[in-house]
Amino acid sequence: MRLELGHVLIKDVQFGNETKIENGVLTVNKEELISLIKEDEHLTSVDVDIAKPGESVRITPVKDVVEPRVKVEGPGGVFPGILSKVDVVGSGKTNVLKGCVVMTTGKIVGFQEGIVDMTGPGADFTPFSKTINLVLKCEPVEGLKQHDHERAVRFAGFKAAAYLAETAKSLTPDTVEVYEVDPFLKGIEKYPNLPKVGYVQMLQTQGLLHDTYVYGVDAKQIVPTIMYPTEIMDGAIVSGNCVSACDKNTTYHQMNNPVIHDLLAQHGKTLNFVGVIITNENVYLADKERSSNWTAKLAEYLGLDGVIVSQEGFGNPDTDLIMNTKKIEAKGIDTVIITDEYAGRDGASQSLADADPSANAVVTGGNANEIIVLPKMDKVIGTLDYVDIIAGGFDGSLAADGTITVEIQAITGATNEVGFNKMSAKGF
Repeated sequence: MRLELGHVLIKDVQFGNETKIENGVLTVNKEELISLIKEDEHLTSVDVDIAKPGESVRITPVKDVVEPRVKVEGPGGVFPGILSKVDVVGSGKTNVLKGCVVMTTGKIVGFQEGIVDMTGPGADFTPFSKTINLVLKCEPVEGLKQHDHERAVRFAGFKAAAYLAETAKSLTPDTVEVYEVDPFLKGIEKYPNLPKVGYVQMLQTQGLLHDTYVYGVDAKQIVPTIMYPTEIMDGAIVSGNCVSACDKNTTYHQMNNPVIHDLLAQHGKTLNFVGVIITNENVYLADKERSSNWTAKLAEYLGLDGVIVSQEGFGNPDTDLIMNTKKIEAKGIDTVIITDEYAGRDGASQSLADADPSANAVVTGGNANEIIVLPKMDKVIGTLDYVDIIAGGFDGSLAADGTITVEIQAITGATNEVGFNKMSAKGF
């Protein structure tokens, strides 16, 4: 599978009479975009704003973040099974609007939504303080059920991203990155002396607004399977979950998965990146046993020498993380796990809800319970009404002077984006 990812660098975003890109400036017809989003009868009002790095702006409650991408050549389209037909993506050419994102906000769906500050101490904890954010504020019709509300806002983000990305379809990218992974047997023949490494990506699938979609299918309905890493770059996996903001892989994180990018950078040099095994994080024990059994079986079947396992969420999914690790290690395959920690505000509590001696190579994203004070911002996109009740907040988080005292888990994207270059603990 070979994918050319063309980066169209966006230096500024502004509103105008026509949606277009010229000299690195994305101009957006605000009224046209609003009309497109308001085609969904579940939304009663839609507004669009722009937030830029360094501005005294706070965005909350943040639901999802999407990077605009468009298929230029090759089968299928971006967001297959959602906005485009169901086809295997990840090959050909895809153009990316690099430097800007679509962000969704509005009335809270679930209590685990986040905050993005464009400046100040909070900005250091989120990658989205460094992007130019086109923010959709979507308000649902009265009485809309939570799941319908989440779906309407999720699709609004996808539609807006596709609308913006269409402007780059015929443009010559500023830079092009080429990613290629061979079919299994060909790859083994091509790199016989390199360690075979796989990536087990655990997807949030606990339900109750904790959902992830693969080719449009709720991932709790699947058993673990194998994917080419480039499929994920074309939006084959998207977020639909309201897990704590620092634990949540937004759609942007899925499309820019740093573990995948770093493994591909080493592919054919220091290792043979065989592919991605996706698995889910269900609630019931039988489902956990089934998925972890299949994950370990696939790792063994592929003849892997090493595996990286990443987790989304915390608490209940810690069990899935340790099950996967124990069973993969039992196959004689070295594992390195990536997780953040919930060790209490003093850092003294048990950081994971489960543990095992086989999980002896761990990359941590830090303690999500750490407290941070966010200063007042001059402008708020969205609303501060929910600051005290989102995960990481508490009664009194929002002070009378406009400052907010929260745990880091309330900040969207706060978990460190860790790549393969930090995973040398087991030498593969």
